[in-house]
Amino acid sequence: MSSKEKYTVILPTYNERRNLPIICWLLERTFTAHNLDWELIIVDDGSPDGTLAVAQQLQTLYTPSRIVLKPRAGKLGLGTAYVHGLKYATGTYVIIMDADFSHHPKFIPEMVAKQKEGDYDIVTGTRYAGNGGVYGWDLKRKLVSRGANLFADTVLRPGVSDLTGSFRLYKRGVLERVISETESKGYTFQMEMMVRAKGMGYKVAEVPISFVDRVYGESKLGGDEIVEYAKGVLSLWLKV
Repeated sequence: MSSKEKYTVILPTYNERRNLPIICWLLERTFTAHNLDWELIIVDDGSPDGTLAVAQQLQTLYTPSRIVLKPRAGKLGLGTAYVHGLKYATGTYVIIMDADFSHHPKFIPEMVAKQKEGDYDIVTGTRYAGNGGVYGWDLKRKLVSRGANLFADTVLRPGVSDLTGSFRLYKRGVLERVISETESKGYTFQMEMMVRAKGMGYKVAEVPISFVDRVYGESKLGGDEIVEYAKGVLSLWLKV
């Protein structure tokens, strides 16, 4: 593995005080075990639960070269959190994931290996192919998510089985270009990123992941988001 390669993880956080120490430990362990250079950029959106104070302790523990803190004053949304974090990324590759253990860092080496295999621009974790799966969701939640993906896939035909997944590895330059074209800021953000990337001709591969529902805290997906999502799919279809 060339010494120039580095992986930046951008982690937007909001009230993840209990999850953050474990996710940092798992990331450190995973990257070290696979001899990969890495950094973690934590973009905390003014969490009232003290997430930032925990992040500062973690920075002391793992050093500022590994843990980079780029907090913001308020809750400004996922899309802008990635734009913000990306400005400080020094990695050749950028990994975006959730802080709540929906995404286990153990899948990162598989994504890295898959990227190398075909020099892919993007590798996305999929819950809906191979041995991927969802755990901890009731049937309704699974049907909504699966339905949302099938709906988007039918309308937009991007040929990716998990459009709303938010566990992805990008070449940094590719992420910068795609994000600059992306207009959505909320729940449809991940989907628009993928549709635009495919529209720009980028090579995308998938790695099956198991997705586990939040360990701590409340899920951020409700009825409003589902309506928002459907509207997002249709507006994208008109644009792309």
